[in-house]
Amino acid sequence: MTHNRRSIIAAVAIVLSAITGIGQAAVTARRPNILFILVDDQSPFDFQFYNPASTLHSPNIDRLAAEGMVFEGAYHMGSFSGAVCTPSRHMIMTGRTVWHLPIGPGAKNHCPPDIVQNTLPAVFNRAGYATMRTCKMGNSYEGANKLFTVRHDASKRGDTDETGSAWHGEQVLNYLKERESSKDTKPFLIYFGFSHPHDTRDGRPELLAKYGAVNHTDPQSLPAANAKQPPLPVNYLPAHPFSHGHPGLRDEEEVSGVWKNRDERTIRNEIGRQFACSENIDIQIGRVLDKLQATGELDNTYIIYTADHGIAIGRHGLQGKQNLYEHTWRVPFVVKGPGIRAGSRAQGNIYLLDVFSTLCDLTGVKPPDSNEGISFKPVLEGKQSTIRDVMFGAYSGGTKPGMRCVKQGDWKLVKFDVLDGMVRETQLFNLAENPNEFLQQHHDPKVVALTGITPTANQVNLADDPRYADKLKEMETLLLSEMLRLHDPDRFWNQPADDLSSPSKDAKQSKNSKKTRFE
Repeated sequence: MTHNRRSIIAAVAIVLSAITGIGQAAVTARRPNILFILVDDQSPFDFQFYNPASTLHSPNIDRLAAEGMVFEGAYHMGSFSGAVCTPSRHMIMTGRTVWHLPIGPGAKNHCPPDIVQNTLPAVFNRAGYATMRTCKMGNSYEGANKLFTVRHDASKRGDTDETGSAWHGEQVLNYLKERESSKDTKPFLIYFGFSHPHDTRDGRPELLAKYGAVNHTDPQSLPAANAKQPPLPVNYLPAHPFSHGHPGLRDEEEVSGVWKNRDERTIRNEIGRQFACSENIDIQIGRVLDKLQATGELDNTYIIYTADHGIAIGRHGLQGKQNLYEHTWRVPFVVKGPGIRAGSRAQGNIYLLDVFSTLCDLTGVKPPDSNEGISFKPVLEGKQSTIRDVMFGAYSGGTKPGMRCVKQGDWKLVKFDVLDGMVRETQLFNLAENPNEFLQQHHDPKVVALTGITPTANQVNLADDPRYADKLKEMETLLLSEMLRLHDPDRFWNQPADDLSSPSKDAKQSKNSKKTRFE
């Protein structure tokens, strides 16, 4: 090869390298897309990547978990309403803590009047994103919902493609097809919400059959037993040991197919219905992922999968979402996207309200001053394992003050003060030793015979154990400090009644007998 020819080849190589570099820079410079997937009423323990004993078949969500990061400690913070999804979804849209929302107690003093213009869709619209939403109707922040530039909302809890989860999937697929045909190059934020697996859990017939379940509608009879049905939860109880403090609560008394029943046949059938609806959601997610792959958008898209809160369905003898046990206070939370290590897990210690701040951080969008969440981008990057040391939970949708919990490290305190002081209970758990929050009632031989689980001696509520008196006192103090910091409007029987208007120390850190119906 002559010297001149080698020189020409070298020059061409340099030019090609430069062109390739420019192309790579252009790809790198593209702002990432967001696909935020939110389901209605789902415990993290439904999934095998949290609970290996689960029988739920969810290959597409499992794929997201395998290709992204699973959060062990994701929580919804709480609710002042029996419709727990309402404050939860407001927190997602505003990035604000539970007592600082535009609804509920504290709104006048602790929420900016222009908050709707600083919600998730408003901020991303201003940042040049194309925003699209599909979800159920109601129990959300309507002021924010109507700001999505494309919106297709409807409650779809039926057992057909038109009346069930496939409808929501079609809205996203149609939107992606329209982007493709119009050659829309704007980055997108898609809020992909579902109406299921919230009751009524009318699953598609073939999926119900897979889980041995039926859409039971006769309150005078029990559903048939079926060996295909999922097993009872490990912390199943036939009844909660004391009143949850919300008389007439729909979720505990009137859910079609369950009502007040907590027998094995009812609960196993209802979990089968839950799984049938959840698998249908998984199918729709798979369709959308395939479309993103086909259009070349998948690798530049951050995908979050989560729920607005957990759900009991027989755990601890409860049925609904109005409690603070881990199966209900926690949410499933998976993130896949550019730069996130496949198959990684992190504690996180995040709230759903942190999603807003994190999406801004991942996309280079400035969060509004009204935001109180903390970005967990450093966790996604593997730079730290948590963003908080302390987690707080509240439920006061029934008789006041209701329930509160606080968690630090392995320790968790739960307090109940309901029915005008008739029920005052304290629970202390070491979650490392007792992750299922077993109570003494779980040691009953009749319960053990049903679940096949024999708790160890120390897997109980430790609040009355003198060996843990100092820890109990420490957690009580921690709970009160969080209540003060977050402007909690209530106090418990053994807490001081003053300082109810004490200012927040750090808004960024750790940042009665009537029938009640909620959808």
